[in-house]
Amino acid sequence: MAFTLPPLPYDYEALQPFMSKETLEFHHDKHHNAYVETGNKLAAEAGLGDKSVEDVMKEAYGKNQPLFNNAGQHYNHIHFWQWMKKGGGGKSLPGKLQTAFDSDLGGYDKFKTDFVQAGVTQFGSGWAWVALKDGKLQIMKTPNGENPVVHGASPILGVDVWEHSYYIDYRNARPKYLEAFVDSLINWDHVLEMYDKAGG
Repeated sequence: MAFTLPPLPYDYEALQPFMSKETLEFHHDKHHNAYVETGNKLAAEAGLGDKSVEDVMKEAYGKNQPLFNNAGQHYNHIHFWQWMKKGGGGKSLPGKLQTAFDSDLGGYDKFKTDFVQAGVTQFGSGWAWVALKDGKLQIMKTPNGENPVVHGASPILGVDVWEHSYYIDYRNARPKYLEAFVDSLINWDHVLEMYDKAGG
């Protein structure tokens, strides 16, 4: 199953002023597309061209780093675009999610503090996550293209802290970008959809 670049679920101006048209054009059209093209080439060379992105990630993890990097980043970005929406973010979580965030993460305010901190303290490139593992939500961070899937967890929310995700808009102010993501961009409906799929 060849990787394909999904279209953005909104127009390039939709996330302004929190994420600019220029950032989306570079990040989606160039960076994500490069993961798709390189991932397809490497998957075909490894005899995995007919596998799903999840299967390619799992099979390549720890064995074929270039393939894993590109497959992981493709998987991460498929969801990253959907984890954002115009007028998103803030404290109005769907009831089921609110209950889980309260019980597992200490409520919205603690989630925000811990999630932003995970993103700020991920040295170099990587991601911060909320993931379901063993029936409970937890906050995680991973380097480069890694994600909770290869650690036996199901991601329900993730934020990209590679510089190409924020440098055009925020320069080196990664904390400001992460706060804007939580306050103004998160698509809680997609988070809930991922939570339900993960068995939450």
